[in-house]
Parts: sequence; structure tokens; C-alpha cells
Amino acid sequence: MKLDLSADVVTLTQQLVDIESVSHHEEAIADAVEVALGSLGHLTLTRRGHTIVARTDLGRPERVVIAGHLDTVPLNDNLPSRLEDGVLHGLGTCDMKGGDAVMLKLAADVAGNEPERDLTFVFYEAEEVDSVHNGLRKLTESDPDLLAADFAILMEPSNAVVEAGCQGTMRVDVRTTGERSHSARSWKGVNAIHLAGPVLARLNDYVAHKPTIDGLTYHEGLNATGIRGGVAGNVIPDECVIEVNFRFAPDRSEAEAEAFVRDFFEGYDVTVTDMAAGALPGLDRPAAKAFVEAVGGEVNPKFGWTDVAQFTKLGIPAVNFGPGDPMFAHKQDEHVPTAHLEHCERVLKDWLGGTA
Repeated sequence: MKLDLSADVVTLTQQLVDIESVSHHEEAIADAVEVALGSLGHLTLTRRGHTIVARTDLGRPERVVIAGHLDTVPLNDNLPSRLEDGVLHGLGTCDMKGGDAVMLKLAADVAGNEPERDLTFVFYEAEEVDSVHNGLRKLTESDPDLLAADFAILMEPSNAVVEAGCQGTMRVDVRTTGERSHSARSWKGVNAIHLAGPVLARLNDYVAHKPTIDGLTYHEGLNATGIRGGVAGNVIPDECVIEVNFRFAPDRSEAEAEAFVRDFFEGYDVTVTDMAAGALPGLDRPAAKAFVEAVGGEVNPKFGWTDVAQFTKLGIPAVNFGPGDPMFAHKQDEHVPTAHLEHCERVLKDWLGGTA
């Protein structure tokens, strides 16, 4: 599908949504974005896999990165898109093709608007899967110079207000070990699933840490998200694994988060299977302060993990600001209010400044 950058932001969002782009299958949408941006003539394009970077070179004293991912979670009978009563429904409308459409509109308007800041637009692949595949993470390692900036905005859904920082996330396997036996002579074995009871009890008694950082209160979470064990219907199992997800506030480092979890499950075999650091809000940085003031001053903490953490690793202050309610991300009835799309486009144009 060809993207029409002259269309309004709602129509452009629909065009993006209707290009299916489940993680690892972003080629078609990346091709469409590359062709559309390449036709503008005032941007320098770089492509890495299915990640597109488009930069202005206006000689401005400040550069801003605006980023959004192109992939979605798997379909759930929610394509094609449909527009009803000021709400656009469909897979990716909220997370986060609405934000991508805003970015494309801003990129298209650069030539006639002459913004006060240089801009880098990053449309990247594979955000919804394991971080090893994340296109933005890969750029931080392969081409950090492409991301150099004074400030970054991640267009993650945030109800069209600023959400600062993000919590870190860690997944661990907590393993109990028993001894197999025939279930008819269960006393000859040790049931590993039964031994998981105290692990679940610890989780049930967990009291969340709620630190306040830059005036924002974060809320950690430690939860079992899966459990597996068992060999056959007539065998006492010798192993049980409880999958646990720890969402930790950005005042903890990855090492501190891991130490906390290992201490919490002392006496059990704990294996870390995935981890991504959080990001401090950074609202004390001048660029962040200026942006918050420009969009109305309302700021909320980001409880989920987002790729603002990638910018934090590069020393770039970053916030989440995008259309859509994150509560509807990944849901079958995913949607975005058209008013959010129009608001985000208008606010960013005003903040970036220019003659238009």
C-alpha cells in the first residue's frame, strides 16, 4: 500500500493500520514508510533491516529524536480498521501506528514549516518481542551517531499526555525440585508441584515498593505469570517452574533488581530469562522541562517498560507522548480517539516551532 502523506493524520493512521505488520513481518510497512519519506526530498534516510531513520539537516542548535515502532502483536480478528463516531478501531491503532502517523505528518511538513529544531525520525521494527530483536536497541549498538540528540520523544500511547521514565522489567524462572515416582506409590517420591506452594505464598504476601522520583510515584509489581510441571498423569513430578515477572521502579539498577529477586526467593533455584532496565524520568533536564510546559504541564509516571530506556542508555532525556490509552494496547478492541491523533500532531507542531 502507498502512504499518502498529504492525507490528514486520521486517514494516514488508517493506511498504516491496514498494512499488517506483526513482529518479524514488518517488511511491507517499512517499504511503504521508506518510499513515502524518500519522496519528500528534504530528509536523509538510513535503513537497517526494517528500521527507517530519517534526519533533517537544518543547522539548528538543538536536535530532537521522535521514535515509534512499526510492529504489532498478533492479529485477534481486529483488521481491517474501521472509523466510528470519532474513534478509530483496529490492531495497532493505539500501539502505536497512531503515533507513527503523527511522525509522518511532522516529517512531511518540515520543508514548508522550517522548525526551530533539527529532527530525527525513527520508525523501528520488533518492539513487541524479545529485546534481542528490537530495532531501536540494535541502532543504539550499531549506529548510535544516528540517534545523537538533545531530547527524545517516544510516541507510545499515553492518553496524549506526557508519561515520564519507565519501569524496568525482569522475567525469572523459580524452580522447585522433587523426585519422580509412580502416582500409585506417591509416598516414594517428592512432588515438585506441591513444593511450589511456599513460592506462591511469598508472592501473595509481597508488598510493593512505591518510590517517588521527580515528584512521580512509581509502583513495582512481582507476580507469577505462568507455571509448568508434570510428566504424565500417573507420575509424581520431579520439577516445577514458576515464571515470575518483576516490574521494578527506575531507581533500581538491573543488578539491584536481580539482587532483590534472588533475596526474595532465597532457598530456591532462580534463573533470569529476560531483563531490561528502566528509565529515570529526567524531568530536571531543561529540554524535558520545556517540553512538559509546552504540552500543558501534566505528567504521569510510566508503569510499563518502554524504549525510553534505550535513550537513557545513550544519555538522552526522553519521555513518552502519544495518542491512545495504553490500557487498550494488545486488546481485541484496540482503538484510538481521533481527537488524540489531532491533539498530538498539533502540540508537536507548535512545540517544534516554525513559520507555518
